Amino acid sequence: MADPTTDFFRDLSGRGSEPMLRGVTATVRFDIVRGEQTDSWLIDIKDGGLDVSNGSGDADCVVTVQQRLFDGIAGGTVNAMAALLRGELSVSGDAELVVVVQRLFPGPPRVHEREASTVEAGRQT
Repeated sequence: MADPTTDFFRDLSGRGSEPMLRGVTATVRFDIVRGEQTDSWLIDIKDGGLDVSNGSGDADCVVTVQQRLFDGIAGGTVNAMAALLRGELSVSGDAELVVVVQRLFPGPPRVHEREASTVEAGRQT
């Protein structure tokens, strides 16, 4: 079964560098809550370079979020900033970094892509 959260962090790890984060140096940790267990992922950003690791550690910003919600963020169906404003995730440390890392998440599917997938799904039934 696919795990959007793990897939997101693995894909992010493979990027190596993110031009949209050039000039940013910070560490952000995501604590992903899965029932009684919490998995932590660290994103170390150095002038746009990304180093992603699984595990806990010191961070400038810590985002705590339920797995199901993060799966939506990682899949582009949920906006992290909107979830923060709704109180669905919590942030400690430098909350402005949530705005920065929001750039790493996929955006929502474009309207024409959704329409095309709806049309295609109709053809398959």
